[in-house]
Amino acid sequence: MTELTEADLLSWEFIQDPYLAYREMRAGKGPRRLVIKTLSTGLHAWLVTEYDDVRRLLADPRLSKAAGGAAPVIAKHSTEDVSGEAITSESMLFSDPPRHSRLRRMFGRAFTMRRTENLRPRIEEITDEVLGSIPAGAEIDLVEQVAMAIPIAVIGELLGVPRAAHHDLRRWNRTLTSVDSEPSDKYRAYMASFEYFRDLIAEKAARQDTADDLINAMTDPGNEERFDESELLSTIFLMMNAGYETTANLISSSVYALLKHPEQLELLRGDAALLPNAVEEFLRYESPLNLSTLRYTTESVEIGGTVVPAGEVVFLALCSANRDPDRFAEPDRLDIRRNAAAHLAFGHGIHHCVGAPLARLEGEIVLSRLLERFPRWEAAAPLDELNWRYTLQFRGLERLPVKLHA
Repeated sequence: MTELTEADLLSWEFIQDPYLAYREMRAGKGPRRLVIKTLSTGLHAWLVTEYDDVRRLLADPRLSKAAGGAAPVIAKHSTEDVSGEAITSESMLFSDPPRHSRLRRMFGRAFTMRRTENLRPRIEEITDEVLGSIPAGAEIDLVEQVAMAIPIAVIGELLGVPRAAHHDLRRWNRTLTSVDSEPSDKYRAYMASFEYFRDLIAEKAARQDTADDLINAMTDPGNEERFDESELLSTIFLMMNAGYETTANLISSSVYALLKHPEQLELLRGDAALLPNAVEEFLRYESPLNLSTLRYTTESVEIGGTVVPAGEVVFLALCSANRDPDRFAEPDRLDIRRNAAAHLAFGHGIHHCVGAPLARLEGEIVLSRLLERFPRWEAAAPLDELNWRYTLQFRGLERLPVKLHA
């Protein structure tokens, strides 16, 4: 097996614009083996970039996500010493059937489509509150003041996490997802998150909290099936962090894309009925997740003519798959009229993102309200000079200075 030398996924340059490297990888066909930085360590891993392969492997049971079996695989391929405390998760995201089926079933009873749709009025209220505090024509950072502010308020209310904790949770998550954070710092941030949620659950139980939120729904003593503590904490952590981060990236990347393509902004401004389709195109064009979460082979798998043996780490490049010209014509062109429904921004198969309907709903509401309240948008800094966050798995801007005009 040969290491990839022509592209450094851990470089600042790659993070800022991964698409050129992905284009070159797809031209070479088949998976590449290189170093990828995870939450806990750097790993020698296989990266898959073609749409058909990515979609197929997202649903391939030979690629496991079970946390229990991952530890020896991670130790084998790690670029760093992993003998200390390691980050593990017992959520449905890092489990296989039948355990995954049980966890997803239990969570699905609490997080229903009806609960999501019932959030619409509250999302609209939160959005109006946030946008109502922005003076027309004033320069703001859309990432901080809109894209982050609204989803974290929504997911916090959905779970039952007080706003006072949102800052700490964002800070811990930022440490966890940064490429240049030390493994020890990531572990401390992870454990601090868990300790906070453990205390919150105990506090809600002590005061017999009856709020209609997800934490109470998941811990209801009347449930026939129950999460154990590690499963519960991992699930809350997953929802709190992934639930706001990806939606925030969707919102800011959508505004960024429209500012870079003013003809598309004009098209959307003139026809609000295009918005649901436009959201799918935004998800395809700039996926909020660059890479899938970690998978490992439990038996040999042929990928693009290469046999990847058992016991190997595999990552699937969602951003690359969504720009594959074999699936999407002129993939580097934003087209809000395109049928982009086949994008893989939310994954595929049994691990398809459980929060996808909520993310779509928030994206549509926020973009719609932005266009209604502030019909004219102006970039307040050169768009090509803005920085993307130094993280491999998430794809989101550090800041987006804009002026919103009534």
